[in-house]
Parts: sequence; C-alpha cells; structure tokens
Amino acid sequence: MSTNNPAAPAPQKKSKTFIIILAVLVIGGVWFGLTKYFHGKKHEETDDAQVEANISPVISKIPGYVSRIFVKDNQYVKKGDTLLVIDDRDLKIVLEQAQAALGTANSNLNAAEANSNASRQNINTTNAAVATANAQIEAAKVNVWRTNEDLKRYENLVKDHSITQQQYEQALAAKQLAERQLQVLVDQKNQASTQTGVVTSQSTATSQQIGVASSVIKQRQVDVENAKLNLSYTVIVAHESGLVSKVPVQEGQYLQAGQSLFSIVLNNDKWVVANFKETQYNKMAEGQKVTIHADAFPDHDFEGVVGSFAAATGSRFALLPPDNASGNFVKVVQRLPVRIEFTNKNDSLVQRLRPGLNVFVDVHVAQ
Repeated sequence: MSTNNPAAPAPQKKSKTFIIILAVLVIGGVWFGLTKYFHGKKHEETDDAQVEANISPVISKIPGYVSRIFVKDNQYVKKGDTLLVIDDRDLKIVLEQAQAALGTANSNLNAAEANSNASRQNINTTNAAVATANAQIEAAKVNVWRTNEDLKRYENLVKDHSITQQQYEQALAAKQLAERQLQVLVDQKNQASTQTGVVTSQSTATSQQIGVASSVIKQRQVDVENAKLNLSYTVIVAHESGLVSKVPVQEGQYLQAGQSLFSIVLNNDKWVVANFKETQYNKMAEGQKVTIHADAFPDHDFEGVVGSFAAATGSRFALLPPDNASGNFVKVVQRLPVRIEFTNKNDSLVQRLRPGLNVFVDVHVAQ
C-alpha cells in the first residue's frame, strides 16, 4: 500500500527548485563579478572625497570694540558690503594728533627758512662792512703816509728854526692820530671778518635745520597716512562675494589685531579633492573624465575632469609626518590628494554644493 502514497514525488520537486535557485545565484554572482572586474579595468573609484571651495577669513587688522554688526549667520554678501564696524573714536583722536604734529613741523620748517634767509642777509651785511673797512684802511694808510712825510719835513724845518716848535708838535700829533685811526680800522675789519664767520656758521646751522625740519615733515606725513589707514580699518568689508559662516562676534566685544572673526565661503569656484590610494595612481592622468556622485544629491551625476595631483601624499602635510627611520617600520597604504574640476559649472546643483560634503568619485582611466 506504500506504493499508492501520493506524497512520494515531493522530494524530487523540491530538489529541482533548489537547483534552479542555486543556478540563478551562481550566474548572478559570476555576472556581478565579471561586471566589477571589467569595470575595475577602466575605472578607479573612491569615496574618500569631499567638495572644496575658497574660504576667505575675515580678520581685524586693528584692536578695538565692535560698534555695529551688519551680517548674520549664513547670509549672502557681495564684494564691498560692510560686515561690521569698530569704534573709531580713539583713532580719530590719533589722526587729529598726527595732523597737529604735521602742522607744527610745517611751522618749524617755515621758521628755519626764515632764519636761513636772515642769516644770508647778515652775511651780506657783514661782507659789506668788511669791504667798507678795507676801503677805509686804504684811505687811512694814505693819511699815515702823508703825515709821515709832513713830519719828516717839519723835523728839518724845526732844526733850521724855520717853523715853531708848536707846528712841529702838531705834525707829530697828526702822524700819531693817523696811525691810531689806521689801527682802529684794522681792528674793526678783523671784528667784521670774525662776525662774518659767525654769521656763516649760523647760516650753515639754519640750513641744516631746514633739512631736519623737512625730514620731520615727511615723518609726520607718514604718521598722518598711517592714522588714516588705521581709521579705514574700522570698517571691515567683504573682499569677495559669498556666504558668511557662523558669526560669533557680538557688539561691544573687544577685538585683537589679527584676530579671525568669521569666514566667507566664496561662490566663484568649487572643486573636489579625492584621496586615492597609491595603488590606483599608476593609471590616472590629468584630463581624464570623472563621474561624481554626491551623497546630498544621490540621483544626480556630476561631470568633471582630473585637474591636478598633489605634490605629496596627505601624510607628508600632517602636523607630525611619519618618520619610519625612527622606529619600527609598518607599511601603510598612502593616499594622494587629486583635484577634480567640475566641467559643467552652470549646473544649478553644483552651485548648491557646500564645502565638506561627501562625494563618490569614479575616474574613467580608459576611454
């Protein structure tokens, strides 16, 4: 009666189903493996890639207190827009002091030029006095010669009693007076010459004062320009258009010179930096086509090309680069940063990408 059991063919049917499923799995696995193999021959891929863009830090060039803030987090700004203003009252006082010092320096220069002109006039006066003294000395010498000749004649006449003793004494007195007048004129000339030397020295000194005053004016002009420049730094503007990052600055906060306040992500260009393994580098070259998938837009394919390769691996630029000679050597696969440029920059989704977003990069190493 066991031969009439209707459940006897069931094991054979189950065995066929298992074989079919197994065959499908094997064929699918082979197909998947072959697909990956042939794809790997023509492509190099990595998910160690991020979107990059130019980020401009906003830095305060001068110390001071924040007076007003004109931007908020994530706000779009245009080139030249005012971001914040620093209290400028102290710097205005510094500018006024510099301008006052410049005015004083100009006055000192005018005074030095006036003294120099007066010194030159004094030199001319003393030179004229010396010339007059020389002329008077020549006249006095003639007078001395004449009185000497008269005295000689009177000495002969007094011996012959042709003239009186009084007349002889008058001639002698005239000779002595002429000699004394000549000496006085010589002394006056010497004094005038000495005065000329003094006035010339004073003129030289005043001329040097003009040079010093001119140098001081240049220094004061630099101080004024520096004060104006520092005053202009109280208004911090955007150097490029872009999106403002988080703004942690508050009104009334004191800023240090060189302090980084926040950043502006520029919207003029975006690219991808992909870190490929060194074993993938041999087939890659600049200009190769790249397909980019962003995690933020999984259904969209971005197009790009290999732009350039980094000069060294990422580990070489680390704060503490590895030094295998100083310890036990452990070989680690290195990664080389590769810059990938977007070819369709007018794509609206490219403009929506933000620096730091993760992307998947597929480089077509064989066209």
